[in-house]
Amino acid sequence: MADLSLHSILEQMTLEEKIAQFMQLATPFFEGAEEQGEITGPMAEMGITEEIVKNSGSVLGASGAKEVRSIQEAYLKNNRLGIPLLIMADIVHGFKTIFPVPLGIGCSWDTELAEKSAEIAAREAAVSGVHVTFAPMVDLVRDPRWGRVMESTGEDPFLNSEFARAFVRGFQGRNLAEDTDRVAACVKHFAAYGAAEGGRDYNTVDMSERQLREMYLPAYKAALDEGCEMVMTAFNTVDGIPASGNKKLMRDILREEWGFEGILISDWGAVKELIPHGVANGEKEAAEKAMKAGVDIEMMTTCYVHHLKEQVESGTVSENLIDEAVLRILTLKNKLGLFDHPHRGTDEKREQEVIMSEEHRHVARRLAAKSCVLLKNDDILPLQADKKVALIGPFAQNGDILGPWAWKGSREKAVQLYDGIAKREGAGSISVAKGCDVAAGTEDELNEALAVAAEAEVIILALGESSEMSGEAGSRSDIRLPEIQRKLLAAISKLGKPTVAVLFNGRPLDLTDVSQQTDAILEAWFPGTEGGHAIADLLYGIENPSGRLTMSFPHSAGQVPVYYNCFNTGRPQGAPDAQERYVSQYLDIPNEALYPFGYGLSYSSFTYDEPVLSSGTLKVGETIDVTVRVTNTSEREGEETVQLYVRDLSGEVVRPLKELKDFAKLTFKPRETKEVTFTLREEQLRYHHSDLQFTSDPGDFIVYVGPNSAELKEQPFKLIN
Repeated sequence: MADLSLHSILEQMTLEEKIAQFMQLATPFFEGAEEQGEITGPMAEMGITEEIVKNSGSVLGASGAKEVRSIQEAYLKNNRLGIPLLIMADIVHGFKTIFPVPLGIGCSWDTELAEKSAEIAAREAAVSGVHVTFAPMVDLVRDPRWGRVMESTGEDPFLNSEFARAFVRGFQGRNLAEDTDRVAACVKHFAAYGAAEGGRDYNTVDMSERQLREMYLPAYKAALDEGCEMVMTAFNTVDGIPASGNKKLMRDILREEWGFEGILISDWGAVKELIPHGVANGEKEAAEKAMKAGVDIEMMTTCYVHHLKEQVESGTVSENLIDEAVLRILTLKNKLGLFDHPHRGTDEKREQEVIMSEEHRHVARRLAAKSCVLLKNDDILPLQADKKVALIGPFAQNGDILGPWAWKGSREKAVQLYDGIAKREGAGSISVAKGCDVAAGTEDELNEALAVAAEAEVIILALGESSEMSGEAGSRSDIRLPEIQRKLLAAISKLGKPTVAVLFNGRPLDLTDVSQQTDAILEAWFPGTEGGHAIADLLYGIENPSGRLTMSFPHSAGQVPVYYNCFNTGRPQGAPDAQERYVSQYLDIPNEALYPFGYGLSYSSFTYDEPVLSSGTLKVGETIDVTVRVTNTSEREGEETVQLYVRDLSGEVVRPLKELKDFAKLTFKPRETKEVTFTLREEQLRYHHSDLQFTSDPGDFIVYVGPNSAELKEQPFKLIN
């Protein structure tokens, strides 16, 4: 449909019909929904009339080819101008084939496989009738107390940006109209939701604009540069103004500065939440502020449909703003081909063939294996097939390994750890005991576990969080394993037998006790549908661990936030002239993370030679090659993620101690040496100055190369004009 036709539709719409396009309602409100049930109460409570429903522009949470077709058909019979619905849903890390949580995917450092996971999620969602996914979530995260860190890819703006691009490519493909196996992506949460104070969900965010632009905005911009069709507002404040009513953020930066022309949607209820935030004196003012800020779609509250008409008629809100927003919504519906094919991609027969196919499960297994991070290994892994194993813990036989936002995933169809190991080694060599539940247990369960462990040669402890303990509204002040699991761990460790901890969780945990009481630690995150198979592959050496952390693990919650790209202080610990006490330090724990950004072990071992620079000076418009020889010193083929960092030694404002600028993930044969070359450009040295200009400064720099952010070899260079 041509743009001219869209304008023609707009001209035919009444003001009420235009405003109704801004209303997003959940699936049960719509005729044809399988779980429509009795909605008279909620409709009356919200003031939703049948007229509003039949003109609402989008539906939240519908899926399944049969249900979506039924909803769309019923809707189009009632909609005067035949404007189709947009079907939106949270397809975050898989539709029915569930991949690792995004924080785990980030730890793969494999953007190609991340893109493939999004492509598969889109294929399954699209054939089931979904048009838009509320993903990727690209919020930079530094505080593991915040439950939604599981939805991010970590603490680094460059790496988050690379994954943002990959996810958008995977979800959207090249042409949404022609490729009906793809869905429109909605990047979230704009902006800086990951910086909520105290790690408490929905909480205040307060930072300088320079910090916002330097660390938090780049990944959103990367997603939009890749063509992301939609943006979702954050729940939090930014500079004292809630994001959903923040004109500077949404109009000035997002639309004017960045040129974003797509749809801006609120998060669930966020427009009405301007009232408890304290910037709107009722729904009427909330509607005015959100519309003027640029929010096009209001999710699950009714400020727009109840008050915008009156505000347009009184001149408080310009109808031009209404028309612009409607046109953006119509444009996406047109891009998706919905005016010509309102049942785009929806196919009940094909749905049965596509959903959780062997191909999809194979990719999920590969990605789960690459997302796991080996944090410790005192020569116990990989396990020998002839060893008698005791598998103990609340996750030994537990399908709760999909994690939050596995909306359509099936715990029953997820491969549990026991099943993965049993299929690999044979059930005869494995004894199982739960020991305790995730957060509770009995002495009988503990005693049974100890008896099973006493008969084994190797103990695998399957520990962690339930999926409800992380994700949205999953903030925790104590990020250790639950007390009952620590009790189980302590009792098992007293047996003195080789012990491997396999961890299922959605955040970095305080693993101080675990690291002291086990011989090996495999961080599995919530690994998804094929988790049991992937972990068994790693434990028994079928796969070689290659995951590397993208978020630092603290020594304790009291150290949070701890992240690699921090600033120095005027009294840094370890400085040559530092006094023993009067430096920036803790008295009881190290300053550094227990397990730092970029860290992860392998069954192979690697050495790095000193990096060599093609020149000691970098001129504007030219480049420097940074070359390092890396050798696999083991007899085992393995992958190594070679990481390049830079430090600006003297900036106009304080610069981080180091910043990731590039990486290369390479496969090495046994005893193989490879030369890895990175090309460094002046553009990579730019940053936001105190006046917010994005430029570089001539002067001294250090380039670092190594396997993680803490173990690096360095060379100095100068930037000159």
